[in-house]
Amino acid sequence: MAAQLEVGGRQIELSNPDKVFYPEDGYRKRDVVDYFRSVAAVMIPHTRGKPLTLRRFPDGIESGGFFQKEASDHFPDWVRVATVPQRGSPGVVHHAVVDDAATLVYLANLACLEFHLGLSTVDDLERPVLAVLDLDPPDEVELAELRALVVRMCERFRDAGLAPHVQATGGRGFHIAAPLRAERGFDEVRAAVRELAEQAVRDEPERLTVEQRKAKRGNRIFLDTNRNAYGQTMIAPYSLRARPGAPAATPLDLDELTRVTPRSYGLANMARRLAQKDDPWAGLDGGR
Repeated sequence: MAAQLEVGGRQIELSNPDKVFYPEDGYRKRDVVDYFRSVAAVMIPHTRGKPLTLRRFPDGIESGGFFQKEASDHFPDWVRVATVPQRGSPGVVHHAVVDDAATLVYLANLACLEFHLGLSTVDDLERPVLAVLDLDPPDEVELAELRALVVRMCERFRDAGLAPHVQATGGRGFHIAAPLRAERGFDEVRAAVRELAEQAVRDEPERLTVEQRKAKRGNRIFLDTNRNAYGQTMIAPYSLRARPGAPAATPLDLDELTRVTPRSYGLANMARRLAQKDDPWAGLDGGR
């Protein structure tokens, strides 16, 4: 049975609220929608003004789901949609933009569990406001080693004049993100982050790699700089992940690193965390 929600002055119909999205955990659509309502105040400052790619799971996480870039025709007119030109091919994509809680809840009701955000704003699509390094470990890497690498890579970011911010991805590893003043294009930013990663690989060739092909990485940690290309994305802070346990991408203070894993927080405990701790990425734009 559908239920009516009022969010930010908008009426949103919650359809099939008892639809199970996380079978192992028993989490239903109503739990997912309640989660996104609860994190809206901290999540929206990070999504506001950025083009989004949605990952939707209408039949739950075991169904595989699908990515959606093009905004649907049936989206209400109050959902902001931005026109984004394609690079290397003709045409444009009309991306949804989450500027308010009502839009976030509306999309969650469409079974969007993961929100992936672009690194530029829709007002200046060619110049990113974030530089991102994704630390992607193989299964056999110890958590202590991964944590130590995060610390070392943050030092490299600072040496390069950047202000590193750490995020547990809710997946396998961590992101290090640095705010930018949107003065340089994607190609220049990507090259700079790539050089930073390659310097680390030269210093630790047995433990780190920038090799794209998984078969050639061995047991080394992959330093992924590809998210800094035009049109690429990163998981939005506080977005859920489509994985058992319903973990969420979680901004961290560096001094928390010794106490957390990439999946420490999520639907089950994020509200408790936010009741005790402010968003570590609050005011991120002020550090550009």
